[in-house]
Amino acid sequence: MTDSVQDDPPAAPARRRWRLRLPHLTVRSAILLAVLGLTALALFTAGYTASALQDARVDARIDADLSASAEEFRVLATVGVDPRTGEPFASPEELVRTAMERVIPARNEGVLGIVGGEVAYTTRGADIALEDDPELVDKLGPLVIGDTATYTTITTDIARYRLAAVPVRTTADGALAEEPDDAVPAHDSVAALVLGYDVDAEHAAFNEVFVTYALVAASSLAVVTAVGWAIAGRLLAPVRVLASTATRIGRGDVSERIPVTGTDDMAQMTASVNEMLDRIEAAFDSQRQLVGDVRHELRTPLTIVRGHLELMDPDDPDDAREVRALALDEVDRMNRVVGDLTTLATIDRPDFVTLGEVGIGPLTDDILDKVVMLGDRDWSVEARGDATVRGDRERLTQAWLQLAANAVKFSPAGSAICLGSASTPEGAKLWVRDEGVGIAAEDQERIFERFVRAGDGSTDGSGLGLAIVKAIAEGHGGTVQCVSAPGEGSTFTIVLPPSPEPEVTA
Repeated sequence: MTDSVQDDPPAAPARRRWRLRLPHLTVRSAILLAVLGLTALALFTAGYTASALQDARVDARIDADLSASAEEFRVLATVGVDPRTGEPFASPEELVRTAMERVIPARNEGVLGIVGGEVAYTTRGADIALEDDPELVDKLGPLVIGDTATYTTITTDIARYRLAAVPVRTTADGALAEEPDDAVPAHDSVAALVLGYDVDAEHAAFNEVFVTYALVAASSLAVVTAVGWAIAGRLLAPVRVLASTATRIGRGDVSERIPVTGTDDMAQMTASVNEMLDRIEAAFDSQRQLVGDVRHELRTPLTIVRGHLELMDPDDPDDAREVRALALDEVDRMNRVVGDLTTLATIDRPDFVTLGEVGIGPLTDDILDKVVMLGDRDWSVEARGDATVRGDRERLTQAWLQLAANAVKFSPAGSAICLGSASTPEGAKLWVRDEGVGIAAEDQERIFERFVRAGDGSTDGSGLGLAIVKAIAEGHGGTVQCVSAPGEGSTFTIVLPPSPEPEVTA
């Protein structure tokens, strides 16, 4: 038993993908090539179409002239009279001779009178002499002795002709006939009038116009090239500025902006790029500030922890216990700072504030339930609004609790702290009023900056709480205000913009 081996079927040939590979071109050159290509195609199509139509008209006019001349010859043979005798024509020769005397050849036209198959009459002054082309005369032999008029095209070594050959013969009764009746035998006497155009020469006369058209088209392409190059450069100038600006931005400079001129698409693109640069610069500034803040705030606790660890006596349990407690306290403080910095780092994100319908009355009740655990104070609500605002309930709770925690921090135990909310024409207001140490006038604006503490800075805290409150208020499109005097306490108020009126549908 032998094993049969079956070859695998041949793999299907891979499809070739034809791709047009162009050399590396600049945008300016690519635009110019596209414009020139389309312009050249349009000019060529227009010229070719006009030339084809003109050639067809020339051929139709030649056929019409030949038909008219042949018809005149027929009429002369039927009703004409010999001018020398005043009687009807007695022979085909006399008819052809008279017709030759009356025919005035047109431009590029020749006329022959043929009797018995031989050239008998010619026309002087014609643009072309048909008799001078022996090959043409030989090819006319069967046509000039035929029974009917013939329209044909004959090409020789000299020219290409469009011809009309109209034979006429004498019947047995002596009458002239162009198309003899089969019942009436024809006589041997036959003559023919031959009219012919040099088709190539006739077309050449009209093609001179298209030579001029070609020169004008070439000149137009040269003008389009120059103008298109200048216009493309002008339109792409903002793109070049954008490229150079992007190069400088890549080296760390984000302060430069692209000048915006006009109102076209390029101007809109430039404005969009400038807005993007604004966001990038703001992100860079925020990053630098965050790095500086982290370095500033974390350096001190790390130094404290390192110093105590270096001086700690590992053999002394009391010393180790104290250093451990201090290190954990500093770690907790660093954790709070990192958490606050993380919050501040997200203020530029679109989802930092998620707006929804928030009732300030229920929010006031919830805040009161939470702040009683912050410290031994006389908590109360001095006003409770009933309006509904567009806001983020979690962020507003965070900001309001931060104001309450600050009030606890800077007020003595047992003092009064009042919460309040109200709806005014300027918007909704959420406030905290305490009876603490107060804030000097020169510090009331600075306290909302990062790592700034009022007074001598001896109070515990990272100095980021009020900065977070300000960020949350601004995220809602509002503000935070401070009214305070040293020794008289402080009032912090979050002002939210009024909610838009609901649309009423009839």
